[in-house]
Amino acid sequence: MSFHVAVVGATGAVGEVMRQCLQERDFPVGRLRLMASSRSVGRTYQFRSQTIAIEELTEDSFGEVDIVLSSIPKALSRRFSPAAVKAGALVIDNSNAFRMDPDVPLVVPEVNPDDVAWHKGIIANPNCSTIQMVVVLKPLHDAARIKRVVVTTFQSVSGAGLKAVHELRTQVRQLVNGQPVQPSLFPYQIAFNAIPQIPQSEAFGPDGYTTEETKMLNETRKILGDDSIAVTATCVRVPVYYAHSEAVNVETQRKLTPEEARRILSKAPGVVVVDDPANQRYPLAIEAAGKDQTFVGRIRQDETIANGLNLWIVADNLRKGAATNAVQIAELLL
Repeated sequence: MSFHVAVVGATGAVGEVMRQCLQERDFPVGRLRLMASSRSVGRTYQFRSQTIAIEELTEDSFGEVDIVLSSIPKALSRRFSPAAVKAGALVIDNSNAFRMDPDVPLVVPEVNPDDVAWHKGIIANPNCSTIQMVVVLKPLHDAARIKRVVVTTFQSVSGAGLKAVHELRTQVRQLVNGQPVQPSLFPYQIAFNAIPQIPQSEAFGPDGYTTEETKMLNETRKILGDDSIAVTATCVRVPVYYAHSEAVNVETQRKLTPEEARRILSKAPGVVVVDDPANQRYPLAIEAAGKDQTFVGRIRQDETIANGLNLWIVADNLRKGAATNAVQIAELLL
């Protein structure tokens, strides 16, 4: 059995990796269609032995499409995703348009795969930072019940798109050559800097938090199915091209030793434990880039509370944090 699949936002950073993941994971694609704005019409991409041209995305684009993998801005998703559902397609949406809609499942396949069963045409792909964190938190939550999470993220520029990757490369070259830097996409120079504002295009909320930080609270609770978990986040953009890193502090109801946590996580789906500090082995962004697993290390006791652990979590934000997770959701439906 094969499926007609459309990748919406196919020329973006996530859209390109969606196409790669479909091929790498041998998803049963009968026909692949690539859709983007009118500016990209005519560009071509390879998929298996085919050369596929970009089509302009319209409300009438979804005839005979079975599955839509969508990675476009929230406002556009609210416009085009319902049109795809009306045409009979299932939409797996990577934007923030539907994540907190009570009628839309928010799914990480290693965490809450059964939630796909109650979809009504749209399944939401969570935020990249949330995905890698909950993949690690879920087995610990099952074992000891998580009460509170304090997380600081160190997010790569690719999370802001291909233009952000280009901006970092340009600024590094300019600074190395003694040239002045003129920030464009980011509010400040990103090369050799850290900016505690994600997304850079949105103002802080009245509570002082960014939307990215609020997403991590709300999405974690929805995915784990537990509104009692307290989550507080600080999200920071750093001059790394690919893969997000997170320093995560967890407080549990039952005490977990680092040794027990390592045993639990070593058996968890999608998780790789890299935790040998004596030999300087811990997860690194440059090693996680291009991979689909979530890596965890620096697992140690928090000595300031009775039942606390500190963790260092790293994953490729374009793959497990977006495209791979979306394709995995589609695989659940097979």
